[in-house]
Amino acid sequence: MPSSPSSSVQEARRNLANRLREIRLDAGLTGRELAARCDWYPSKASRIENAVTPPSDEDIRAWCHACGVDGMAPDLIAASRSADSMYVEWRRVQRTGLRRLQESYVPLFERTRTFRIYCSNVVPGLLQTEAYATALLSAITDFRGTPNDVEAAVRARRARSRVLYEGDHRFAVLVEETVLRHRVGDEETMAGQLGHLLSMMSLPSVSLGVIPFAASRRMWMVETFSAYDEAQVQVELLTAAVNVTAPGEVGEYLKAFGALADVAVYGAEARALITAAIDAL
Repeated sequence: MPSSPSSSVQEARRNLANRLREIRLDAGLTGRELAARCDWYPSKASRIENAVTPPSDEDIRAWCHACGVDGMAPDLIAASRSADSMYVEWRRVQRTGLRRLQESYVPLFERTRTFRIYCSNVVPGLLQTEAYATALLSAITDFRGTPNDVEAAVRARRARSRVLYEGDHRFAVLVEETVLRHRVGDEETMAGQLGHLLSMMSLPSVSLGVIPFAASRRMWMVETFSAYDEAQVQVELLTAAVNVTAPGEVGEYLKAFGALADVAVYGAEARALITAAIDAL
């Protein structure tokens, strides 16, 4: 999978650009004439129409006003914001700290029945201990230079994990064996986290698979992603989260999850790998 905005995002932005072009053509205006009415450089209208520059809310209002269709602006602004929500930069949603981002997932978690989570780098958030989450979120805060609200963010992250015990939810979780070996925090933190994974395996709602180093695989390691039912997939990149909703793309991620699940080990074999990682500490 490419580590860039998904084609869903690009398609949504192209659709918006095409609608704006149609509005201009229906108004009988050239791009230069529209730019003049909006008091823009001529190239700005061209960049918007070619989906090179995403329009701001004010740009859309000015475009519609110049074309005499002010009433179309609210729907177009809503479409633009929907496209923006597909590709969410971490620095934008974390500018006031990490707590609000943790809390924002609660409605999605509560309405999801089947979670499919694949992690190639860290333990999934739903299965993190307080100490592990504190070490990880502290590192993220330091790296991004965001306001330090780690203690509140960890409480929020732990609180949203109640979906593991409440309601009709099912969790299929896959981690690469590297996740068990990547040290987040000190030895005590990692030992506690790995022990917690062993206890989580006993929950009837949780299926935890580990993909061994030595697995004979045809599906390569990809970026961490979470699938929420068959409706949405969130892909975690270094700089942003990509929210995929196009059925074709969602299907690709579900296919990848299935291929990764086929090479994972479960039950006693997975416990042995986790125990070995504890012993290696």
